[in-house]
Amino acid sequence: MPKLIRLYIVNVAIGFGIAVAFVAGLLWLDVAGLRHLVLQSPMGWVAAIMMVMVNGVVFGGVQFAIAVMRMAESTQQPPGGTGARLVPVPVLAKASARPALPGRPRSSR
Repeated sequence: MPKLIRLYIVNVAIGFGIAVAFVAGLLWLDVAGLRHLVLQSPMGWVAAIMMVMVNGVVFGGVQFAIAVMRMAESTQQPPGGTGARLVPVPVLAKASARPALPGRPRSSR
């Protein structure tokens, strides 16, 4: 099996595990009355499965994205740029007066 496919499967499985724990926590703490809705409704198990699947997709994607970003090669440069000294450069800027509004005299600032 290619390494990338194995990386994807492992990280998505971890994400789904986190989703199961998250939904279990939501139901255990009865957030927004979800435990009551899931346990008292005849189709509550469908809602529980849907919550696990939707959160599994999100957490699996995030887990895989974190794994891919951690694979980046480290650079030998110090963090925060190349360390080059910044030198100020003078820039010529001309200021122009604002046009006066009709009916108002120009004020001297």
